[in-house]
Amino acid sequence: MTSTHAPDTASAWPTHSPEFIGDLEGDAAALAEYAATCEALLSQLPPKQDRDASQQSLADAVFGASRDARRSFLARHTEAVYDALTAGRSRYLRLPELVHAAADRFPGLVPTRAQMESEYARIQAERDGREMDQGIFCGAVLHSRAAGTHLIEAMLLPTPRSLELLDEFRAAGRVELASLLVERHGSAAHVTFRNAHCLNAEDNQLIADMETAVDLVLLDDQVRVGLLRGGEVDHPRYEGRRVFSAGINLKDLRNGAISFVEFLMGRELGYINKMFRGLLVNPSGHMWSDRATQKPWIGAVDAFAIGGGMQLLLVMDRVITEEGAYFSLPAAEEGIVPGLGNLRLTRLTGARHARQVILGGRRVRMTDPEARLLCDDIVPAPDMEEAIELAIRELSAPAVAANRRMLNLAEEPLDQFREYMAEFAVTQVVRAYSDDVLAKVERRWQRSRSKEGGLK
Repeated sequence: MTSTHAPDTASAWPTHSPEFIGDLEGDAAALAEYAATCEALLSQLPPKQDRDASQQSLADAVFGASRDARRSFLARHTEAVYDALTAGRSRYLRLPELVHAAADRFPGLVPTRAQMESEYARIQAERDGREMDQGIFCGAVLHSRAAGTHLIEAMLLPTPRSLELLDEFRAAGRVELASLLVERHGSAAHVTFRNAHCLNAEDNQLIADMETAVDLVLLDDQVRVGLLRGGEVDHPRYEGRRVFSAGINLKDLRNGAISFVEFLMGRELGYINKMFRGLLVNPSGHMWSDRATQKPWIGAVDAFAIGGGMQLLLVMDRVITEEGAYFSLPAAEEGIVPGLGNLRLTRLTGARHARQVILGGRRVRMTDPEARLLCDDIVPAPDMEEAIELAIRELSAPAVAANRRMLNLAEEPLDQFREYMAEFAVTQVVRAYSDDVLAKVERRWQRSRSKEGGLK
């Protein structure tokens, strides 16, 4: 039976944190024992939503101490742990597989599947934030040049789902996924968001579908250019109109349906990085040009590109917008980090303007002079199709792919990306569980329920 009071810390709390000496197996055993003691103490507490102040204070102390132990362990053993999980970097594990393997091989290092299933059954505010332990692990792996580079390459490989659908796409030139549509028209593949119920906002399903779509575009030899555009939505204000993207689905974030590994890390290391760096099709090759296939991408923005939608435009080779559109990265309002926007926006617009957008919430309208730093063509809505076709013809030129690869190499070297992602892994997951973020998404959810008559 769960206790209704905080346990006696004098008898339950470990006398000291483990002292790691540099021996992997011995230190792993010490960590496992310490983590088990911490978990035994936590198991005596009620669920988070039922704890009183003293119980929550104890839980915070236990989680904090166990996380310090994990950081200390990883400071000594990150590369050895990664090599143990990947057979000396001879196996490529995608991030979800890597995290699960770490839980099995090194007990106490990251949450178990059962612990995460228990977390996923609750809304974000009622969780203990075990994803933060996953963030500590991911950050440590990415901080290591050897392990981090190998993980990045693992995430650039085609997914099993895309390989299963490849023959169908090559034959039919069309694949319909749950939240988007991929169609080949001539030399271009049109990827269209179809999350109509939420203004094409990003959720776990869309992230998974986008990676499949990007893989198909990059694997199909008949495709020379990828086009990303929002489909028509059913929101009363925009009904029947195309909308590019409303960014992260904040309702899903509040309800605990935005995962750290699959969404927050997966989109950056997965499909967006594939758009930017290409798809790894020959891991044993020497030069990157021999190992990966890359193609130029066009972003066509109708109505607006908010948050994650705007982040996508920062890796596009051509951005076309209708005259009335606007961009924004409302990081200050949402309270989370806008993906790689902090890294990529500055080099396009300059540091001062980037701070106005990210820290101050400034919207970029197509009538603003700075809009020209973020897009190539601003056209009346009726002229969007013509502008898109012209861009496809121009970017289909044979030398485009090679030159965009060299531009991207100069603008964002792999080590710069890896080091940013190492910090992002820890910072973003902490922000996702911060009190101010939880309060903001709850207020927005309550307002939404009020508007919808409490039906959702």
